[in-house]
Amino acid sequence: MENNFKMVAKTFFGFEEILAKELQMLGAQDVEQGVRMVSFKGDKGFMYKANLSLRTALKILKPIYFFKANNEQALYKGISGVNWSRYISANQTFVIDATVHSDNFNHSEFVSQKCKDAIVDQFRERTGQRPSIDKIHPDLRINIHIDKDQVSVALDTSGNSLHQRGYRTATNIAPINEVLAAGVLLLSGWDGQGDFLDPMCGSGTFLAEAAMIACNIPANINRKEFAFEKWHDWDNDLFDNITDSLLKRVREFHYTIKGFDKAPSAVSKAKDNIKNANLEEYITIEERNFFDTEKTTQGKLHMVFNPPYDERLDIHMEEFYKNIGDTLKKNYPGTNAWFITGNLDALKFVGLKPSRKIKLFNASIEARLVKYEMYEGSKRTKFQVSADNHVESSDKSVD
Repeated sequence: MENNFKMVAKTFFGFEEILAKELQMLGAQDVEQGVRMVSFKGDKGFMYKANLSLRTALKILKPIYFFKANNEQALYKGISGVNWSRYISANQTFVIDATVHSDNFNHSEFVSQKCKDAIVDQFRERTGQRPSIDKIHPDLRINIHIDKDQVSVALDTSGNSLHQRGYRTATNIAPINEVLAAGVLLLSGWDGQGDFLDPMCGSGTFLAEAAMIACNIPANINRKEFAFEKWHDWDNDLFDNITDSLLKRVREFHYTIKGFDKAPSAVSKAKDNIKNANLEEYITIEERNFFDTEKTTQGKLHMVFNPPYDERLDIHMEEFYKNIGDTLKKNYPGTNAWFITGNLDALKFVGLKPSRKIKLFNASIEARLVKYEMYEGSKRTKFQVSADNHVESSDKSVD
C-alpha cells in the first residue's frame, strides 16, 4: 500500500471548517485547519478523489520540500536542492506560481524568475537540455510560498482553479464563483432534504451546485483535466476506479430545485449550463421576476441567492433591497432565505432582522451571508398558538 503524504487544500476565508468536514467525510487523515487552507494526509488515490470531490477547495497542493532563505542566493541554492528530474523531463514545460510574505523578497515575479533559473540550470548541467516555460498549459505547475524566511515548495495537483468545474460555459455580469456558491450552500445547511429555490439565478451556479450536493454528485466530475494527469506517476486505471467508486455513491433526489430570473438571456444561459452539467432532470428554470412570485410548495423551502450589488448593474439599491424584504415577508412563509451581498449598507433596507450573519469574501470584496427565517404566519402568532396549546394541555392534565 502506497504511503500517505501531506497535502494542502486552499480555500476562501470562512470556508476552512466546512472544507475540513468535507475532507474528514472523504476519509482524509490528520486534518488540520489553517487560514484559507486545510492540511491533510492521504495516498495518490485520495489525491485523485479529493480533486474530484471537494466542493470548497480551490486547489490541492502536494508539498515536496522546505528550506530557509533570507536572500536570492539562498533561494537559488534551496530550489537547486530538489532533484527536479523526478517530476519533469527536459523536453517538458513548467510554470511557477509564487506567493511572498517576506521583507527579504519584494516581488513574487522576481521569486518565480529566480526559481525558474535554478531549475533550468540544473537540467542544463545534467543533460545539456532544459525544460521550457508554458504559462497557459504546462506539464508541471510548481507552487512556491515564502513566509518570512520559510520557503515551501509544492506541486499543484489541480492545475486551473477547482472552481472551473467544466459545466459553466455561459455567464452573466458578475457571476458567482462555483466554489463560493458551494460553500454558501453548505454554510446554509443545504443537504437536499427539501425544496430549493434561487429566485435570482443568473447563469445557474447555485442551482447546479445545489443539485450536486443533493445527489452527492462529485463537484468536478465534468472537469476536463487535472494537473496530475501529466505527472510521471499518473495512474489512469486508479483514477477510473476512483471515479467509478464515487459515482456509485450518487443518491436519488425527491424534492424540487427551481430557479427564477427576469432576464431572458440569463434563463437561456442557465439552462445551457444545467444541460452541460447533466442536471436537467433535477432543475426547473423559469423567466420570472422574484418580486411577482410567491411560495407554491408545501413544507419548508430553502432559498439561496446572490442579489445584484455591483455598481455595473442598473438598480436602485434602496428600493431593490426593500422589495426583497417585502417579498419574503408577504409571499414566502415557511422559508429559510439566505443571500450573500457585498453591499453591507444595502442590508438595512431589507427591513427584516437576519437570524445569522457570516463574514465572507467575494473575490476581494468583503461580503455577508445572511439568513432570514420566514415563519408560517407571524412569529408572534406562532408563539401565541404554542402558548395557547400549552395552556390547553395543562388544563386537561388538571382534569
